[in-house]
Amino acid sequence: MSADLVVSAPDGVGEVTEGTDLAALLVGALAEPLRDGDIVLVTSKVVSKAEGRARHGDRGTALDEELSAPGARVVARRGPTTIARTRHGLTMAAAGIDASNVERGTVLLLPLDPDASAAALRRRLHELTGARVGVVVTDTAGRAWREGQTDIAIGAAGLLVAEDFAGRVDGHGNELAVTAPAVADELAGAAELAQGKLGGRPFALVRGRADLVLPLDDDGPGARALVRPEGGDLFGYGAREAVLRALVGDPADRAPFGAPATAEEARSAVEAVTARPCREDDGALLVDVAPGVVPLLEVLAFALGWEVRLPPEGPDRGPGVGPDIDVEARLHPLTP
Repeated sequence: MSADLVVSAPDGVGEVTEGTDLAALLVGALAEPLRDGDIVLVTSKVVSKAEGRARHGDRGTALDEELSAPGARVVARRGPTTIARTRHGLTMAAAGIDASNVERGTVLLLPLDPDASAAALRRRLHELTGARVGVVVTDTAGRAWREGQTDIAIGAAGLLVAEDFAGRVDGHGNELAVTAPAVADELAGAAELAQGKLGGRPFALVRGRADLVLPLDDDGPGARALVRPEGGDLFGYGAREAVLRALVGDPADRAPFGAPATAEEARSAVEAVTARPCREDDGALLVDVAPGVVPLLEVLAFALGWEVRLPPEGPDRGPGVGPDIDVEARLHPLTP
């Protein structure tokens, strides 16, 4: 890795419309030719424009279209703001739909496949210049626990998108366990500093990290490698939405809750909610509760990735069970 990192963003880039050759546009705007090992970053906005992802109408209508795609869903809603998981697995405000720097009454949807867009741009740049470059498609997103926004990589080609430092030793002799810098996101943030939000500079060029650029016949894992799978994020739903989904109990909503809780976690939660001691029996948890508590226990089990099983004579399943007679509820973890 070079000690000198240079980030620049060319001026004089013309307007992008559907069908625009982005590679030719960039090459024409550069002050000097591309070199092997350069990393080109391009905003998703111009990629979407070139790929015909503009829609006439408002953001709400476009959001409905995006939420109808396989894998897309609402994560949280607060007032007019909708946080959604896109078809790509990205979690973004309004599913990444952009209404800025476009004609009035028009919105832009994200590219259908940002990794494929990056790969196509990489091939075209090689055709025009002969250079072996990496390409990153960027977009602006908020971050959990943080105010403000920054650019992240939503598409990549010919690039290592993350470095694995696990097993390396720091300057104090400590072995690093899970450190994996998301260098594609770091590059996107650096590019945004050079581009500016209102500067009309959709491209950026990074020199000094040729070690991240892959051979021409290897497009790499793409930015999709940085996206956690459904259920892998600790915040698959907003706080209110998680409560609502657990109350509804639709099996289709289970995945965002992640893997089932451990027996220890489940036992602690059940005892906290029911104020009753749990017993363990062959991988199951047993708790004696009043029939009226069973619905609450079922909601809790859903959120934990467990299920409640009742004996045949349980509530509403036969005579002889009154509101003051406890039933033995058995909780079993669901198979992931």
